[in-house]
Order: sequence, then C-alpha cells, then structure tokens
Amino acid sequence: MRPERFRRLRQVLARRQPDLTVLMDRVNKPHNFSAIVRNCDAVGVLEAHAVLPERGLEMYHATSAGTRKWMRLTTHADVGAAVAHLKARGFTLLAAHLADDAVDFRQVDYTRPTAFLMGAELYGVSDAGLELADRHVVIPMMGMVHSLNVSVATALLLYEAQRQRAAAGMYDGVRVEEGEFQRTLFTWTHPELAARLDSMGLPYPPLDEDGAILPG
Repeated sequence: MRPERFRRLRQVLARRQPDLTVLMDRVNKPHNFSAIVRNCDAVGVLEAHAVLPERGLEMYHATSAGTRKWMRLTTHADVGAAVAHLKARGFTLLAAHLADDAVDFRQVDYTRPTAFLMGAELYGVSDAGLELADRHVVIPMMGMVHSLNVSVATALLLYEAQRQRAAAGMYDGVRVEEGEFQRTLFTWTHPELAARLDSMGLPYPPLDEDGAILPG
C-alpha cells in the first residue's frame, strides 16, 4: 500500500463518529440497503446496524460503491435485540415515522449519541421498533407524496447530524477509542492478513507511519 493511501485511510478513520449510527429495520430492497450504507460512510458513521429481512439481503455493489470495505455492519436477530444493544451503549433511538407525536427532524440535538431507526420503504419501521424508539422524527413534505425513498430520507437525517456535529467541532479530533482505531486501521489496510489472524485468534501487529507492518 502506498503511504499516501495509508494516510488517506487514517484521515478518514480519524473523522469517524462512534456515537452516530443507523439501524435498518428489515430494509428489504438491496439498492436501498446499499445506499444507506453508502450514506453512513459519507458522513463518517463508524458502524451501521441492521435487522435483515427473513430471506436475507445482499449488498448492491453499484449503489454501495465499494463502501463494504470501509463500513462495519452489525446484524441483529430482531429489532428488540438491536435496540437493547444500542441503548446499552447509550444511544437514543429516533424512529423516522409520521406520527402525531413526531417532531421536525431539524429540531433535534444530534450531537448526543444518536441512532436513526429506518424501516422498509413499503412498510416503514416495525410496530415493535416504533414502540421501542425513544422519539419519532419526521421530514416535512410539501407536495402530494407522503414520504421520501428510505435511502434519501436517511441521507437527510444523517447530513443534519453531520452539520450539527461539524459546527460543534466533533470532526476535528479522533473520537474512536485508540485500540479500536488501530484494529480498524489494520483491517482496512491489510484485510486478508486481518482475516487470517482473526481466524487464529491472534492479535494484529503494529504498523509504522506509512502503513507497513513493524517486525515483531
């Protein structure tokens, strides 16, 4: 790997936000799923979460633009388990849902640990997800349609979070814990070796400033 490429990857990782994420609640169209993952990468989400449809789902490469290599995706058995996992880590769950108690998405403080709960385009967030969410947010619509494509809606929510966090200086310094930073950087720069070491339960070796493996 060229030193320039390594420095670029390190710079990207340094802006990742460990307390901003998206939970996809059975998003069932591959192009939407992949576009949401791409949106997450674009605003610096460290890890996305998903409850997959019963039949599973494959990433749509043309839409994800190769972001599978850079975005960590954690899957959960059901929305209850996913929400419990995120709340245990201090996240507030915000469901994108048109409800009587929903607030304009621009009126929420996203500098706090935030997880956006997004549902399938046809069905929306599941009833279980809506009940478990801490709050409902809505994107105001001025036309005849009632909602946006789920990947477009996710992009709007994420970029409002990005705007607020940038204004608060949250992209100016490394926010990922040091050990996790180094592990993630190694998997980005040496993915095949990382997979082999993982399979053997071995730690990753340190890297020098150009991304080369230091002799052990």
